[in-house]
Amino acid sequence: MAFDHPLSELLDAAVRRFNTPDFIAADPISIPHRFSRLQDREIMGFWTATLAWGQRQTIIQNALRLIDLMDGAPFDFIRRHEESDRKRFLAFRHRTFQPTDTLYFLEFFQQFYRRHDSLEEAFARHLPPGATTVEAALVGFHRDFFDHPWAPGRTRKHVATPARGSTCKRINMFLRWMVRRDAAGVDFGDWARIRPAQLLIPLDVHVDRVARRLGLLQRPQTDWKAVVELTENLRLFDPEDPVKYDFALFGMGVLERR
Repeated sequence: MAFDHPLSELLDAAVRRFNTPDFIAADPISIPHRFSRLQDREIMGFWTATLAWGQRQTIIQNALRLIDLMDGAPFDFIRRHEESDRKRFLAFRHRTFQPTDTLYFLEFFQQFYRRHDSLEEAFARHLPPGATTVEAALVGFHRDFFDHPWAPGRTRKHVATPARGSTCKRINMFLRWMVRRDAAGVDFGDWARIRPAQLLIPLDVHVDRVARRLGLLQRPQTDWKAVVELTENLRLFDPEDPVKYDFALFGMGVLERR
């Protein structure tokens, strides 16, 4: 049960303002919104979230390029492509995301989808009964993602884990996309084995700045413990869907400045 607090009205109003279909077009979530099939959303959602640092328009442009490289049908390409088809990706780069990383993502996806129907399994199978957050899912996913004899060491910096103290901003954002569900229709709510109440806030510099200004985050370091602290404070306003306030904090930090 949420409690009455002076910030509650401010945050809920900001959620209503920014959690709307108008949010989609200029945000990286617009990429998985191009697809209706679950697996296409998962592949491009995870990949786009992985690339989500820097200018949002550049992130979107490079994600669109990945779709083109996969012939407009990511899941079909992942399942059916041959190793020789990967040559076309050798020129793909996004900041420090290099061809070596791209080739490994292709390998992971292909091996995974040969055995499983949904990427949800890669996360949900690591959640113990009664888990209050997705922390164990993130740790287990990271371990499985790199459980390959030629997993490149350099690619590890692109898939974060709480075990290293990272904020895991991009992967928490991807989970928000796939798990949260409401009438606004921005997030997909495609996954059912992870509950919105278990999600953790995607903590980037904008969310961090606004959260500190509002007194919602006290920890000096911006790290995994800060993610947990902020999410716990947001649960006071909505214990069943604390990460909806990502829209409020991000919107107040970025969109209101325009």
